[in-house]
Amino acid sequence: MRASRLLSILILLQLRPQITAPALAREFEVSVRTILRDIDELSAAGVPVYAERGRGGGFKLREGFATRLNGLLGDEAQALPLLGLPGAASELGLGGASQRLKLKLQSALPGESAALAGRLQARLHVDPLDWYQGGAPTPHLPALASAVLEGKRVEIDYLSWKGERRWKAEPLGLVLKAGAWYGVMRSGQRVMMLKVANIQALTVGDESFERPADFELADWWQASTQRFERELRPEMALLRLTPEGCRRLSEKGRYAAQAVAVAVPEAPVKAQRWVRVKLPIESLEQAARLVLSLAPEAQALEPTALREQIGTWARQLAGAHKA
Repeated sequence: MRASRLLSILILLQLRPQITAPALAREFEVSVRTILRDIDELSAAGVPVYAERGRGGGFKLREGFATRLNGLLGDEAQALPLLGLPGAASELGLGGASQRLKLKLQSALPGESAALAGRLQARLHVDPLDWYQGGAPTPHLPALASAVLEGKRVEIDYLSWKGERRWKAEPLGLVLKAGAWYGVMRSGQRVMMLKVANIQALTVGDESFERPADFELADWWQASTQRFERELRPEMALLRLTPEGCRRLSEKGRYAAQAVAVAVPEAPVKAQRWVRVKLPIESLEQAARLVLSLAPEAQALEPTALREQIGTWARQLAGAHKA
């Protein structure tokens, strides 16, 4: 770990005119005292690093000194697909490798290109999580990632809404979607997705398996999610919406935005514009809650059972809120 940090500090010193000990400590999440020891060790190894004291000072390399450290180590090569996603790299146990890779790639760029890359890095941040959401803990993710890369069978204790179950599976890949990790597994003839945060226990076996030659992770994931969305909302409702209702419904997800995009306008009545939207729904209860959440900008037209459910709940709601 320390050798890796020393290497990263050396590359960083080559990329920046000078950098302070507190800045290095924040970069590598260690104490200033640790950074000072690292600088002493670099100096003892013959690296011409010195400190400029006073306001605006910091550590810098002797002018003209340069060393090429651009070859990729094994873990750095593994971190290549995660460049720009430091949080995901850290969750996979590749945080340090990702940081070294970023610095090596930047140091390999010619002058102005390196400066431009540095400015972009300082001014662009990618946050894959939606508002008010935090990533669920995934303590078994590094072990699962290792099994994916090495092609090793695993045993998993998995907790779903149906209860806990043990799976013997062959991990084919990992997917990061909206801040949540999913493992794509083959168990027998079935290929499935399991949410990594729901894994209660995981054992990586010694036995290897042969990955299907025709399996493409991205293609499988796209087809699987599209099938899941279709099966999740097997029924259809006809709604009547104002423009504000359309806006609010579109925020409920891609399926809702797609339905709004092909809405059929009605003739304006007293300057009030309405449209009709055919919306896929999970169930009558889910659709009734959705329509009530859009009130007064939405009306349910079909099916009749949906209108009845909304009417029943609306009367109960009104009764409970009488002054």
